[in-house]
Amino acid sequence: MNRLSFHQLLIFLLILIVGISVCDAQPLGTGPVGRSKKGLFGLSFGKKRADVKAPKSVNQVKKEQEKKDKKANADYVKSVKESQKRTVKIQSPEVRDRMKQNQKDIKTREKTKKAKASSSTKKAGGKYKK
Repeated sequence: MNRLSFHQLLIFLLILIVGISVCDAQPLGTGPVGRSKKGLFGLSFGKKRADVKAPKSVNQVKKEQEKKDKKANADYVKSVKESQKRTVKIQSPEVRDRMKQNQKDIKTREKTKKAKASSSTKKAGGKYKK
């Protein structure tokens, strides 16, 4: 009986040692799994990726496009303001006064709404500060 348990213990230790040696066969991730992980996360040792720069002509075209977009946006804003002025100008004096008052009311409502939102976020954010 004692001899049987000794054999079982010896087999168990042998399997354990062999299992550990198999696990240590690829210590630095140089196997196929380790290489794929490095490739996924850009952790290749000793290799730097070259910065790819666009050609000068491409950068110039991008800048010109940005200028055109900025100008188009400014023109749009300008036309909207002119349209609003024209709309107010063609109204009768009573309607003009009412429109101006409505604009003032909207501004005050927006200010109070913004102040309320900022104060509520300060209160909500305050409970998480420590």
